Amino acid sequence: MNEVFPFPALAGQEELKLALLLALVNPAVGGVLLQGPYGVGKTTAVRSLIDLMPPAPQPICVHGCSEDDPDAQCSDCKERVARGEPLTREEPVRLIELPLNARMEDVVGGIDERVALEQRRVLLEPGVLFAAHRNILYVDEINLLDHTIADAILDAAAQGRTFVRRGAMVRLFPSNFVLIGSMNPEEGRLRPQIMDRFGLRVWVHPLHRSDRLEAVRSGRAFRANPTAFRTLHTPRIMTLATLVARAREALPAVVASDEIEEAAVALVEALHIPSHRAEAVLLEAARAHAALAAREVTETNDLRAVAALALRQRRSPALENEVTRVVAEDTAIAEAVRDLRI
Repeated sequence: MNEVFPFPALAGQEELKLALLLALVNPAVGGVLLQGPYGVGKTTAVRSLIDLMPPAPQPICVHGCSEDDPDAQCSDCKERVARGEPLTREEPVRLIELPLNARMEDVVGGIDERVALEQRRVLLEPGVLFAAHRNILYVDEINLLDHTIADAILDAAAQGRTFVRRGAMVRLFPSNFVLIGSMNPEEGRLRPQIMDRFGLRVWVHPLHRSDRLEAVRSGRAFRANPTAFRTLHTPRIMTLATLVARAREALPAVVASDEIEEAAVALVEALHIPSHRAEAVLLEAARAHAALAAREVTETNDLRAVAALALRQRRSPALENEVTRVVAEDTAIAEAVRDLRI
């Protein structure tokens, strides 16, 4: 396994760590967007997550062949199935990092040219979104990514699947993954449509003095001897990994009471947030928070703990001004209709 900085050794950044844990437990929160200046540990934190996820079934074949779609199986996988061999195996979860120069075909998939030339048949090959299935997909500098590619990633994250269509050929790939994006707002902002679809938003502040000193010393110790540093933190890594695994397993049984659902909607209305995704994300994050606390019913404290993450940056002053204008206009129209004399 690659030597990654241990998650429990991250200095400070409690909100960042909570958001990432919530996403690991419940991908239905809709992903995490990390915003902040360079050098505050965003990428380091994301890469450390592979220690915390339980192993998952991964496809053996590079073409993404599965037992569920025998018509799309390559010749090697057809032989494996004939011999009674599985097409997946349990492996550690991987972190898939999307390069900024990725093309749409690289992301969603396309025609396998080698198979087309050698076997004289067209095979739709999976892309990055399928590679991210049951793994973690990380998009650094997502604000610089082509808008159509960003939309495709968010669609796959929301639907849990990716359609690849080339002419008359269509293939469906599963794409259930934990989505994490990061950006430096100095280089440009995300379109409102893309921003709205990210569930949790974290502003990653520079650390305070004591935490900065801890980060410097930990970073120096890790670079000097990564193996020894990781060994020192292995018990905490294992404890946290067990907590995540248990919370993921318990999550389906965790429910939000009617009172908590009503409180979530009331909170969204009080903040004048227009998007209906807000309360859905808020409640999914609260369920994940309750699962981490080994509770089967969400409480008010769960809402309090995740409210800023789920509701931050969802208000729109421009829309609020437009609503005020429309209400005033509708009032004038209603008055004119009421005073109509015919």
